[in-house]
Amino acid sequence: MKRRELDGHLLTPAGLLRGRLRIVDGRIDAVDGEPVSEREARSDAARALVLPGFVDLHVHGGGGADTMEAGDAVAQIARTHARHGTTSLLATTMTAPLPDIEAALRALRPQVGRRAPGSARVLGVHLEGPYLSARRLGAQPDFVRAPSLPEILALHAIAPIRVLTLAPEEAGALALIPALVDAGMRVQIGHSVASYEQARQALACGASGFTHLFNAMSALHQREPGVVGAALAHGEHAELIPDLLHVHPGAIRAALRALPGLYCVSDATAATGMPDGEYRLGRQTVLKSRDAVRLADGTLAGSTLTMDQALRNLVLQVGLPLAEASARVSTLAARYLGERERGAIEVGAHADLVVLDPASLQLQQVFVEGEAP
Repeated sequence: MKRRELDGHLLTPAGLLRGRLRIVDGRIDAVDGEPVSEREARSDAARALVLPGFVDLHVHGGGGADTMEAGDAVAQIARTHARHGTTSLLATTMTAPLPDIEAALRALRPQVGRRAPGSARVLGVHLEGPYLSARRLGAQPDFVRAPSLPEILALHAIAPIRVLTLAPEEAGALALIPALVDAGMRVQIGHSVASYEQARQALACGASGFTHLFNAMSALHQREPGVVGAALAHGEHAELIPDLLHVHPGAIRAALRALPGLYCVSDATAATGMPDGEYRLGRQTVLKSRDAVRLADGTLAGSTLTMDQALRNLVLQVGLPLAEASARVSTLAARYLGERERGAIEVGAHADLVVLDPASLQLQQVFVEGEAP
């Protein structure tokens, strides 16, 4: 039996506690302490903040590796993001010829359900394409194809698809949504030119989220509300990239007011954690310069965001309370995916934890299922 204890200001579902938690065999066994305000916790330099580990449902790469590569690319990605506090993630694919997608899923399948030391837990796949609109590809290469239920289920049999991005206006897409949901997938609207009405239809059919809200989708106009309008008016869940390049802080605040289940993702690429230079994003070559990743024509192509920086952006730039920011980078994503034993500091949960400096929110230590990488 492996046991350890951790002291600090613990962010629990009941609020911040000044106290201690006990980890036994990778799970939280006990949580004790006295309530404390965020102001008190942030000003107490003697005690670190202990928050739930970050949950990232949209990760293309990191540490120079891309999900679409074969070999140990996903293992490298999981190690890279664990160093930045991500304790579980979805490996996210790119639009590509079907054999490329099949090869990528075969390569990452061994990582699902088996976690190497020092790595985040790979919970499954986010299939971002190829069932997208050719008119809203963003940085996706033009290998879109019509959605097919047998084809998607065959991919799902290779490696578990937990989230699937779909353009609902494409022929046959709406009719597939109920079956995809029945197969255990979360269907998200994204890379789409759908009208407001079509997006509402998709929600009525069982779609439950929106992929990188505001980006690569029909925008809000007062007479044509588009996918963004449908999300803000009717959505419960959506992912958003809070690198402050993809979405203006004002738009982030609007989304936070409208969508109770809004959660944050990195959309990280192979360039994450790497020096400036050229990297791969699926079949595309992208250029990292400072904090941005772009195609040759200047289009944003994913990000270099890590989830610890996402938390700092939400608190220090957008102005969220610590508890809400933590929920947006952890708890809400876990619950959206149906993961009940991650994303919270409570008895019985996996000991997925991040330890932060209270003033700067800089990462000091990470625990993945009780292990400190």
